[in-house]
Amino acid sequence: MAHPSQGSGSDDDREQPFGFGFPGLPGFPGGVPGLPGLGDLDLSQLLGMLSSPGPVNWEIAKQIARNVATEGKPERPIDPAAPAEFAELARAAQTHVAELTGLASTLATPVRVLGAVEWADLHLDALRPVLEDLARTLGTALAQEMQAELDAEAGTPDPMAAIMPMLTPVLLGLQAGSMIGYLALHALGRYDLPLPAADAPSLCFVVRHIDDFEDAWSLPRADLRFTLATHEVVHAAMRAVPWVSARLQRLASEYVRAYHLDLSAIEERFGMLDPSDPQSFERLTAHPRDILGAMASPAQHDVQERLRVFATVLEGYADAVIARVTERLVPTGGQIHEAFTRHRIDRGEAGHFVDALLGIDLGRDDYDRGRRFCDGVIERAGLEGLNRLWMSEAMVPTPSELDAPGLWLARIDLPDPS
Repeated sequence: MAHPSQGSGSDDDREQPFGFGFPGLPGFPGGVPGLPGLGDLDLSQLLGMLSSPGPVNWEIAKQIARNVATEGKPERPIDPAAPAEFAELARAAQTHVAELTGLASTLATPVRVLGAVEWADLHLDALRPVLEDLARTLGTALAQEMQAELDAEAGTPDPMAAIMPMLTPVLLGLQAGSMIGYLALHALGRYDLPLPAADAPSLCFVVRHIDDFEDAWSLPRADLRFTLATHEVVHAAMRAVPWVSARLQRLASEYVRAYHLDLSAIEERFGMLDPSDPQSFERLTAHPRDILGAMASPAQHDVQERLRVFATVLEGYADAVIARVTERLVPTGGQIHEAFTRHRIDRGEAGHFVDALLGIDLGRDDYDRGRRFCDGVIERAGLEGLNRLWMSEAMVPTPSELDAPGLWLARIDLPDPS
């Protein structure tokens, strides 16, 4: 699958680790490579093989993520000179970013040069707490509904409701793996999107994708690589502020915990399962809105708005700092910024999964809004004024302040009422 240096596993890892595959998964009309042979199983065998001791079947998530990330093809080997090159670029970027932001913690951030498989493995681990929150929310709701049916029907619940708790770890494993796999297909670095992460910040560079991106946009290699290094460094610096990572994780967890179980709608979708038609299983799991859309709740709207505002601020701050670093050093900075903005927006299938699972859905208007806020603060109070963002969580602008930087500055300049 991947070059040995990528740590993606041996040939044995690809020999039907679950005894079957998923024909029809988007992008793989004939099935996911390495997972063949579902057709001879009935539903009871399927459930037995997919039993998971935890809230999410992480083994199947990893297998799906790896296969989607590589499209079932071997990864090209990484240039042996790449790690040293990106480490040097990161050191140069760190000096500029620390000077502008005052966030010096980034100077100790590790640099990693990755393939798509390693990127997928890293992000499955980083997202584990949020996805397990989602699994527990769904599992608890299902258990309560089943108990209500038992009480109401003298111990004879609907058979489909009885097997749904067994299916939950599988469904979430498939959807988590699909989401991460699709993201990994085109990831350039660690922070292309403002995903929550439970681990320490790091600087990641998916070299083969960076090369492809460079060719697709006809960008100068040195300019692009330095700009991407600066992007990684700025985001790692922000994530190293303890409350920033904690807030992202908390908002994402609030969002998934706010799902409201509509058992009748869920059962309707699970009713599409046909033991004689294995493809019915992945048709159900391949589109997250088919399941999670049935659980959306009004409470999520408020959480999603707070998540959107915070992510918009993070992206706007990064863009503002990158512009000030590159304006003197990168002649093609404007061209690179436009190409990278389109890369962040045009997420395709990955965007559908991230929006449906985590509530993160930024468009061009959001990126522009964040940049206008940061530029507006800098015009009024300089970069030092904008850097007050990182003093505490209370500095996060409200939606109104995001559109009126002067209001934000006025609020944070007021005496502390405590």
